[in-house]
Amino acid sequence: MAAPADQGLAVCSVLALSELERRTPEELERAAHRLLRDHTAAEEARLPSRPSAGGIARRVVLAVLSDWGLHQHLEAGELLTGELVANAVRHAGGRTVGLRMVRRPGWVRIEVRDSSRALPCLIMSTEPLHESGHGLRVVSEVSDRWGADLLPRGKGVWFELKVRERVAG
Repeated sequence: MAAPADQGLAVCSVLALSELERRTPEELERAAHRLLRDHTAAEEARLPSRPSAGGIARRVVLAVLSDWGLHQHLEAGELLTGELVANAVRHAGGRTVGLRMVRRPGWVRIEVRDSSRALPCLIMSTEPLHESGHGLRVVSEVSDRWGADLLPRGKGVWFELKVRERVAG
């Protein structure tokens, strides 16, 4: 039996793959948003590794960045999240991808996790019209920092955006 929609935290963090795959994109999006909007929690939302995961992740990032008042980072966050999720779905071969968002003073980090331990490499293609190989170049050029970390079961590819903190006055 499927969990009610209001149990969104469980939907994206601990449910079995079969349960995740039964969820509609809207249900996955709502659950991931509820899970990630708390900037003090270090939670990871799990999404089925399929092409629709990119759109879900982009919409979640837009919603969370808006909740955090980081409107100046909406476009970059959406674009770069889409690139990282597309790479994970296309190249990692896993059944799920993870999405994490962390807000700390002066920066925000968005990370996409997958089950592959193969680290990404930045390809500097000399063919501007070549269809693939440009995603990490975009991440490198738009983000303030990016990188990849090996995890016990896979890797996390992340980017950071500097946040100008408002001085209370």
